[in-house]
Amino acid sequence: MRKLVYGMNLTLDGYVAAPGDDIGWGVPSDELFQWWLDQELAIGLFMYGRKLWEAMSSHWPTGDQQPDATPAQIEFARNWRDTPKVVFSSTIDKVDWNTRLVTGDAVAEITRLKAGDGEPMRVGGASLAGAAMRAGLVDEYEIVTHPVLVGGGRPFFTALDSWVNLNLVETRTFPGGVVLTRYETRR
Repeated sequence: MRKLVYGMNLTLDGYVAAPGDDIGWGVPSDELFQWWLDQELAIGLFMYGRKLWEAMSSHWPTGDQQPDATPAQIEFARNWRDTPKVVFSSTIDKVDWNTRLVTGDAVAEITRLKAGDGEPMRVGGASLAGAAMRAGLVDEYEIVTHPVLVGGGRPFFTALDSWVNLNLVETRTFPGGVVLTRYETRR
């Protein structure tokens, strides 16, 4: 069975995006960007909801060709293009860059993918991850908290039907007061 990871940058008050889908508060330090790259290199399949797909696919297909791209950004862009991806959406009809579109039941498809063998999978996007959380499919949470309060927006966590007990497996502080807390779901 494959491991399913949900992790994103979020504000201290728990949002992955401020009102208007503003993520300008979450610019990573070089050290944090390298940490995210290391995590992504271990992932065998990215799963995105439409909004996160649109954000990622608007930059990373050519992120390695930007004149100011760092070596880590170049590697991130290449890994992003090369890693298989699944986008869950009923409102778009075309995806590119080693990506498959699923318009049906996201939870059923994530369950099917998780039941197979292979490298860990990452679910991204708060709405899609919320569905996976409610279905009990998330095995690990990577919470990268930035020291900013935005007062509203898109929350990292969704309403759940029951408690999810977790075990803390890692904490780490990054420049600028950014804190990683990584948890595994207690089964």
